[in-house]
Amino acid sequence: MDPIVPRNHGGSDDLSNLQALCFRCNTAKRWEAGCVFCALEGSGRVLLENVLALCIADAYPVTPGHSLVIPRRHVADGLELHQPEWNAVVELLKLRREQLSAQDAAISGWAGLLKARGGLNSVEAAGQIVFHAHWHLIPRREGDCEEPRGGVRGVIGGRQGY
Repeated sequence: MDPIVPRNHGGSDDLSNLQALCFRCNTAKRWEAGCVFCALEGSGRVLLENVLALCIADAYPVTPGHSLVIPRRHVADGLELHQPEWNAVVELLKLRREQLSAQDAAISGWAGLLKARGGLNSVEAAGQIVFHAHWHLIPRREGDCEEPRGGVRGVIGGRQGY
């Protein structure tokens, strides 16, 4: 519940001055000034969106089609998301995967290390640069790297092969 007239502007705690905001309204109240992902609304960069998340093309793509799925609410750690936000993120990951698969026949599927990776870096020590949770959807194609075996283990040198 939020006051219609804020308390610091003379609003009362009386029921007549209270309103229930929808989840989207409450999510929008948790944007952070200066965050590049919070500033995406109306930027023209959004490829797909739903009430709680959006999808953009990565500004520095690893492979063609590299996309980011971002919750609208500003949280640094994706594990802080509420279940409806998780559902919204997964929905956009699936939709973007379907779009890319339909556009590019070289992407033969999304299971296995040669096909696609999704990743979440949480905190600076793990490689996070933008401190707003987001997921990378990186299409993979046969021959796009010398040795794909080991996948995410490659983030630590010498740990990929096993």
